[in-house]
Amino acid sequence: MFGACPEPSYDLSSLGESIHHECGLAFLRLRRPLSWFREHHGDAAWGLRSLALLLQKQRNRGQDGAGVGVVRFEHGRGEPYLARARRAGPGNLDQLLAVISEGMDQVNALSDAELDGAKRHSIAPFLGEVMLGHLRYGTHGGHSEDHCHPLYRRGDRRSRSLMLAGNFNMTNASALFDQLLRYGLDPIGESDTQIVLEKISHFLEVEHRLIEHACGEGSLQNLSGRSLAAEIENQIDLVRVLEKASSMWDGGWLFGGLLGHGDAFLCRDARGIRPGFVLERDSFVAAASERAALATVFNAPMDEIVELPPGEVLEIKRSGDIRREAYTPPQSPTRCTFERIYFSRGNDPDIHRERLELGERLAPKVLQRLGDDVHNAVFSFVPNTAETAAEGLARAATRLVRQQHADQLWNDLNAGRAKREQLDALVEPTIRVERLAHKDQRMRTFIASDATRRDLVLHVYDVTRDLVPPGSTLVMLDDSIVRGTTLRESIVAILDRLEPARILFVSSAPQIRYPDCYGIDMSQLGRFVAFRAAVSLLEEHGKAEILKEVEIACREQLASDPYAPVNHVSKIYNAFDESTISDRIATLLTPPTAKCKVEVLYQSVADLQATMPDHTGTWYFDGQYPTPGGQAVLHRAYLNWRRNSDERSY
Repeated sequence: MFGACPEPSYDLSSLGESIHHECGLAFLRLRRPLSWFREHHGDAAWGLRSLALLLQKQRNRGQDGAGVGVVRFEHGRGEPYLARARRAGPGNLDQLLAVISEGMDQVNALSDAELDGAKRHSIAPFLGEVMLGHLRYGTHGGHSEDHCHPLYRRGDRRSRSLMLAGNFNMTNASALFDQLLRYGLDPIGESDTQIVLEKISHFLEVEHRLIEHACGEGSLQNLSGRSLAAEIENQIDLVRVLEKASSMWDGGWLFGGLLGHGDAFLCRDARGIRPGFVLERDSFVAAASERAALATVFNAPMDEIVELPPGEVLEIKRSGDIRREAYTPPQSPTRCTFERIYFSRGNDPDIHRERLELGERLAPKVLQRLGDDVHNAVFSFVPNTAETAAEGLARAATRLVRQQHADQLWNDLNAGRAKREQLDALVEPTIRVERLAHKDQRMRTFIASDATRRDLVLHVYDVTRDLVPPGSTLVMLDDSIVRGTTLRESIVAILDRLEPARILFVSSAPQIRYPDCYGIDMSQLGRFVAFRAAVSLLEEHGKAEILKEVEIACREQLASDPYAPVNHVSKIYNAFDESTISDRIATLLTPPTAKCKVEVLYQSVADLQATMPDHTGTWYFDGQYPTPGGQAVLHRAYLNWRRNSDERSY
C-alpha cells in the first residue's frame, strides 16, 4: 500500500493512476449432467470453458493473481471431491487456465456413464459441476500464490470443507479477530480474508452440531454414520450460517463459497457497495462481478441478468434447489460510483451511457474555461478508459458552440448583417478531437533500475505528432486524477513536447479527497494529490496549526467513539474553496521542465450524483462513509500520515 509521501514508483504494465482495482468473481453451477452439455453444446467441458471466459472478460479486475475451485459431485472412494489451482505474478491467468484445462480434450471420448461418473476425475481433475473463479488485485496483503483466492478450509466431512473467494475489504479486521478469540478459536493470520474464512467455517461447524443433535444418535431419527452425514448435507442452511457469521462485518463484499458436497452460495453486503450479478437458466446459474461479462460469455440480453440484491444470499443446494433470502439487516444502498467511472468494462450499456453523460456535464465548464480560445483547442483523452467520457464531452461542447453560432446568425439575420462565413461555421466541426496519446502495452519497467525507470516512463505513451499546432490548448479528459504521479512524471512531459500553450486536464470524477476501505487500494491520504494540495495551501497561508488540531481531534475520536459519524479531516479541505485546491493541484502536476501552463478542472459531486442516481457511494469524494468503520479508517489514515507510517489503516 502507499506510504505517506515516498518517491513515486512506476510500473508501466499498468500505468495510469495505478489504483489497485477491485477483485473479480466468477461463479458457475451446472444444472444438467455433463453428458447433457456434450449433447447440446458439443463439449462436456462447456461449463469450465465458460468459467474461463468469465475470468478472461474480467481480466481488468485483477492482475496480481487468479484462482479456480471446483466441486465434483461424483467421486470414487478416496478421491478428492474438491480441486483448486492458484497462480500469482505475471501471466497468472494464462498459467491458471492452462492448468485447469488439462485433459479437457479427452473427456468427450468418454461414454455418458463414464463422463457423469467418477472416471473423468483421473482424466480431467477440474471437470466438475460447481465452479468458483477469482481475479485478485492485492491491497495490503501479500502477492504470493498463498494469498490468492479461493481460500480453502478442509474438514473431516466434505460438508465441513469450505472454499471461499471474494471481492471485499473489512474495515474492522482486528475486532473480528478478537471475536474469534472470544469464541475460543486460535486463528492463524489476521488478514480480513482469513478471518472471514474462519468465521464462516466456525458457524458452519455450529450448524453441523445443531443438525447432528437434532438427527443423530439418541434423537427420534437416531441416525449415524453415512446416513447422518447425508442428512446433515440435506439440512445445512447457509442463510442461517451467514446470518450468524456476518455479525460485526463492516465493509463491502461479494463472496462466493462452495461446500465439498456441492452446496454453494453467493452473498453481497447490505449496502451493495461491491457489485454482483446473476444469470439463471434451466441448465445453469452463473454470477460475476460485472454484468457485461455475463452478457458476453452467455450471449444473454441485459435484462435477463439481474443484480444480486444488497444484503441477500443466493443459496444453491446440492439437489439444485435455489433460495434467495436476506441474511443481514437492510441498509440504504450506497453502490460504488468508482465502479462506474473507472473499474468496470465500458461495454455495459448503462455504464457506457453514464460515462458519456459524465463528459457531457463537463462541457459548459470546459467552454467557460476556454473562452474565445475554443477554436484553438484540441480535445483528447488519457488513459484509454476515459475515451467514452471524452466522446461525451466533445459531443456536448460541439452542440453548445454550434448553438452559440446559430443564435448569433439568427440575430444577425434579423439585423440584416449575416455573413456567409457564419453558415460555414455551422457546417464545419467546431470541436477538434484527436487521439494523441497511445499507450505502449509492451513497455515494462521491472527490468529497469531505479535510476533509469523515470526515463522509461517518458516513453510509455506514443504521441501522434503534427496534429497539434504550436500554441494550441490541449483539453485532456481523464477519468480520475488520484495521485497525479503519472500525469506529472509522464503525461505532462510527453504532451509538452507538442508545444501547446496550455494543457487543461479535465477529470470525469470529482476530487478524490478521502481513503477508500471497501475494496479499492486507495487508503493512504498522503498520496492523494488533492490532499497534498490542501496541505500545501494551509502551510502557505500560515494555517498549518489546523493539521495539528485535526490530529488531536482524530486521536480523541478514536479513543472515545471511533465509529461516530464524524469527519474531522474535512476541516483541512474546508479552509479553501474547490477551485483554489484545483489550481494548487495543477501546480503540483506541473514538472519543472514544462514550458506549457497546466490547468485542472474536476467534475462536481452534484453532477456525478445526477448522472448515476442509483449509485450513491461517493465517500472518497465527500467523506460520507456508508459504514461506521469507514470513519474510523479515515481518522487512522490521517494519524498514519502525520507520523509518516505505512501501517495499515484498517
